[in-house]
Amino acid sequence: MAGPEDELWVDDEAGPVVRPFAVARGRTRHAHKGLDLIAVVVTAEVPMPDPRTLAPEDEAILELCVVPQSVADVAAALTLPLGLVRVLLSDLSDRGLIGIRRPATAGLPDQRLLKEVIDGLRAL
Repeated sequence: MAGPEDELWVDDEAGPVVRPFAVARGRTRHAHKGLDLIAVVVTAEVPMPDPRTLAPEDEAILELCVVPQSVADVAAALTLPLGLVRVLLSDLSDRGLIGIRRPATAGLPDQRLLKEVIDGLRAL
């Protein structure tokens, strides 16, 4: 019969493991539009909240995003699933602790420019 220690989720190097849905308190969707992979996240210049109100993942995000990071880079740096990171970023944004900037979208390129590119490629 398995003892209580056998039932723990443990990684020998990392210690106890918490499932992603537990970190996000069961939520799988984020509230903010614009949290695509290339959106840029930066820690807001506000006083830091009481550390007791932040999860370890929240603290890691705030430390990481002192230098602007894309959503994809945050997920990769924290080795967390993208969906979970989006939920956490949405929560931090709601609290005013981070800013999220969508990348500027350029208009459609000029047809003349596209034709010149195609002609140049064909000339190769």
